[in-house]
Amino acid sequence: MVGNRARAAIIRSQRIMGLAPGVVAELVAEIGPLWHERHQAALTARSRRRAVGAGAKHKLVFVDRLLATLVHLRHGATHDVLACWFGVDRSTITRAIGEVRPLLAERGCIVAPGLRLRTLAEVIDHLGSDGQTGIIDGTEVRVRRPAAGRKGREKFISGKNKQNAVKSMVVTDADGRLLFCSPAEPASCADITHARKLGLVKLLVNGPAVEILADAGYQGLGAQTGGRVVTPPHRKFKKNPPEWYAEMHERQRKAHSSRRIRVEHGIGHLKNWRALARHHGRREHMSDIIRAIAGLLSHQQTATLAGNLHM
Repeated sequence: MVGNRARAAIIRSQRIMGLAPGVVAELVAEIGPLWHERHQAALTARSRRRAVGAGAKHKLVFVDRLLATLVHLRHGATHDVLACWFGVDRSTITRAIGEVRPLLAERGCIVAPGLRLRTLAEVIDHLGSDGQTGIIDGTEVRVRRPAAGRKGREKFISGKNKQNAVKSMVVTDADGRLLFCSPAEPASCADITHARKLGLVKLLVNGPAVEILADAGYQGLGAQTGGRVVTPPHRKFKKNPPEWYAEMHERQRKAHSSRRIRVEHGIGHLKNWRALARHHGRREHMSDIIRAIAGLLSHQQTATLAGNLHM
């Protein structure tokens, strides 16, 4: 079990947590009651021979469970290492992370105090109400190869990177602030297909007027959404283009790229968390991992912006 001094030192170190101490304190206050509520519900849901609360007490208090989960996501520390660090059994760490991670994933992205975006529809409404431009892009996380003979094994092979991976669609605003990360899909799914599955076309057609910047992987959505999805300009001349056209096309392409690059910065912040550099665990956990990290980063970004404005 980690002592109070060691716990305080861990929380104060942003290098270890990846989050400011104030954000960690807010997470404890927010997630703690939810964890206790679910824990008590699980205890009372099954038939018991003795009253709730009897028997051995937890060696790992909730704060340590949260810290272990954050360190695991931030640095990719194995459960064995965390068990040694916190002085408990490996199965205790596995159970703790399995309980806390879904709670983090359900939080959504915090874009302002009291304002959270949990679905793509909420993101489009938020962008439309504020008159902001959104940026979308797909990102892949390498995962373990499915066992030989397993059905659908080939679905995880990325046509782009030629490796086994899962894919998520990331949405940021024009400043690169994270607004949404979709659940993970096998990497063989094309970016444009993934966006259609998430309902982006219907949301843009039936929702507020929102400009969405995207790369060439989403070409075709512009025609389906009445020009609301803006992709790089098509190259009309395949061979031997006139000099004036080549210069104009390059200028337009660079102008679009300079606006769209912010989403790459947002994805870069996500990939700084080792759990998204390469995932060695179960592939079905990737949706929760991606959404949990996106929510944590958006919370950190919002807290930083609020602190800068307050100063």
